[in-house]
Amino acid sequence: MSTADNKKVHHGKKNNVYNTETMLPVSEIRWDTMIMKDGGLRAVIKVTWLNIDLKNYDEQLATIEQYKRFLNWLDFPLQILIRNNYLELSDYIWYMRWHVDLVAHEALKKQGEAYIKFLSGINSQQWLIYVKEFYIVIPYYPLEQDVASVRKARWRKFADALSTQETPEKIVNRYRMFVRNGKFLDTRVSVVIEGLRWVGMFWERLWLWDLISLLFREYNPDSHKDQAVIG
Repeated sequence: MSTADNKKVHHGKKNNVYNTETMLPVSEIRWDTMIMKDGGLRAVIKVTWLNIDLKNYDEQLATIEQYKRFLNWLDFPLQILIRNNYLELSDYIWYMRWHVDLVAHEALKKQGEAYIKFLSGINSQQWLIYVKEFYIVIPYYPLEQDVASVRKARWRKFADALSTQETPEKIVNRYRMFVRNGKFLDTRVSVVIEGLRWVGMFWERLWLWDLISLLFREYNPDSHKDQAVIG
């Protein structure tokens, strides 16, 4: 490659400073932990919702009291994310088709096919059915600046993400902090999980592919249905 070609390549890289990657505050994901560009760590827990209306009055009061105790017991901040997500029925439709094909009784088979047709009609109308998803984001900052960092204004976070220039030194330092401080984040996760048990809620800590999917859907709300399934 000639010197002129080298200059063109470097010039193109220099002009492409602000791309999608630079806009994201996340530097990388290791197993079940997100490493932020500012050195902070994040764990994400998906929580199944609890229908308190199905409980009697005394059970409702007990659940609310347990939830209050859980929040007051924490000595670190939390971020609660609630998402209205489109209900995707494609997998369920495929599951029904597979089972209906095995039915020998003709009348039952016709009923199953009619049900599949009904589901397919609903699934073809985008944004018709929504389900709520609940997530708890648990942060940890090596310098114990949790409150100041979490409460930082959105525009300031956005500006920090733009001004963060990745270098090999920063990447190595973040990995060292991850190894050193990951156990402190895991301790916080254990505390939150224990509190959720008190309230009677079920939980699941998100791992690599689930975290990638959540980030993709969060930053691409109109196109996440077309995302390829990563096995």
